[in-house]
Amino acid sequence: MIDILTGFAVIALAVFLGWLAGRTGVLGPEARPVLVRLTFNVLSPFLLFSVLATADVHALFSALLPVSAIAAVSVMAMFALVSLALLRRGIARTTIGALAAGYVNGNNIGIPIALYMLGDAAYSAPIVLLQLLLFAPLALAILGATVEGRTSFTGILRSTFTNPIIIGSLLGVLVSVSGIELPPIVLDPVQLIGHAAVPVMLIAYGLSLHGGRMLEPGTGLRDVILASALKLLVMPVVAWAVGSFVFGLEGIDLFAVTVLAALPTAQNVFTYAQRYETAEIVARDTVFVTTIGSVPVLLLVAVLLG
Repeated sequence: MIDILTGFAVIALAVFLGWLAGRTGVLGPEARPVLVRLTFNVLSPFLLFSVLATADVHALFSALLPVSAIAAVSVMAMFALVSLALLRRGIARTTIGALAAGYVNGNNIGIPIALYMLGDAAYSAPIVLLQLLLFAPLALAILGATVEGRTSFTGILRSTFTNPIIIGSLLGVLVSVSGIELPPIVLDPVQLIGHAAVPVMLIAYGLSLHGGRMLEPGTGLRDVILASALKLLVMPVVAWAVGSFVFGLEGIDLFAVTVLAALPTAQNVFTYAQRYETAEIVARDTVFVTTIGSVPVLLLVAVLLG
């Protein structure tokens, strides 16, 4: 299990450096929005293209995909119901909260966890595919419509499919499905740029931690508690139950879907919240709580199923 803790330690260092940069002011007041735009528009599309383009197509469309989809949609729907009916949140804020409850960190935590706990990084590919080709386009379309006023169907489609993250993901899947093997002269530069996405994203997240108290009342604490509980407790149980009793998964496959469901909330959710200036503190705090809380949850899953 030391490798799992090592993976989290690497992430913690990048976040700490971002916080330290914010505290010292070494990057200046405009650092955070610049890093967010850089990650959203440049680095993340390259990363997602390289991950999906080199993934095994059979792994992308394995039985793990529908189980992960059902688990994620279930907790997102639970959050949306409570948020809209009981907490009386708006659609945009509910969208960010729902993502925080069900959008897992399948890249910079999911890949090493899949490698260390499951023995193959490809196990994270189905959930990455699901989120990038289904959840992200839908969420970005809703945010674009509600925050920026894009109400026409053609406008929503145009904004969705001109989104850099969606473009990178779709191109990566097309390369994987077509069986094209990209030569090193093409793939290596893409991967070089893509590899910068995770540390820059984590540093931007660390910058956001400076100057504000975590889990402060009046900043959406109930949203954070609800999203974190659904993410850490409900989603892994739903994935295990659906995988076991509905799809008949067992052994390493059942272990895999449960581990993937127990991953913390992705920093992408915070990036989306910043991009659309919606529920940023809710996204930030949920990422923090679930990242810390996922360590004992993953260890428990390993003890029970591993």
